[in-house]
Amino acid sequence: MTTSLDVFERLASGLPLHVRDWDAPGAAAQVPQAAVLVALTNGPRPEVILGRRAMHLLLHPGEVAFPGGKREQEDVSPWMTATREALEEVGLGEEMVSPLGELSPLITRTGFEVHPCVARVPAELALVVDPGEFSSVFQLPLATFADTGLFRLEEMWDGQRTRKVPHYQVGDDNIWGVTAAVLAQLANVAYDAGLDLQRNWKLKP
Repeated sequence: MTTSLDVFERLASGLPLHVRDWDAPGAAAQVPQAAVLVALTNGPRPEVILGRRAMHLLLHPGEVAFPGGKREQEDVSPWMTATREALEEVGLGEEMVSPLGELSPLITRTGFEVHPCVARVPAELALVVDPGEFSSVFQLPLATFADTGLFRLEEMWDGQRTRKVPHYQVGDDNIWGVTAAVLAQLANVAYDAGLDLQRNWKLKP
């Protein structure tokens, strides 16, 4: 049986932790940059904090996502971007965040470079949701995303080519795209899930 201690030890040893500055000033960055906070609760069964994007948003309304967003001019590092956004969107203060590691940046089809920052947070949290960003916030066991029965790759046409896009169907939620790719990569590290994304996420599709 995989314990929470096992999970956190595997993530800490399997993910690099640099907490370094952005590679280039915002104006010099070659592509738009963003960061997300992949927050895992420090309980007997680690859970990941996710939100459903507000329906009035122009980009990805209603989709499941991590707290996070675009790099701002004052942000000196991906961690600063991720924690600033997490505080604004769900009330998760920086003092609650214990960095575990980082996944390699993922390039979206729209050309954004997304930096996932993986952290441990307290098991008991009183989150405060910004309705301007999320309609709701919820938690799911990280082990859910190691279930091969919930994971699938779907062929999707983006107007130029057909791509294979990862999806998880969890209850009524269809979790897909970058969010699903991050969760699959974490499941591979934490639980040796063996999920194949069939794409190099370091390159734009």
